[in-house]
Amino acid sequence: MTTPQPTVTPKLEEPKFGFSGYAERLNGRAAMIGFALTLIIEYVTGQGVLAWLGLG
Repeated sequence: MTTPQPTVTPKLEEPKFGFSGYAERLNGRAAMIGFALTLIIEYVTGQGVLAWLGLG
């Protein structure tokens, strides 16, 4: 007699922390928005990031 094979693949839960597809997408989108806003602010004010920080 052979043992029956499972017919349904169990659904694995997404990790609650650490590297996951959702966290990486969210982090990438936030980085893109931050970079675009930095470029816009630099263009409008005429000052770079170092000037904002008082280093330039």
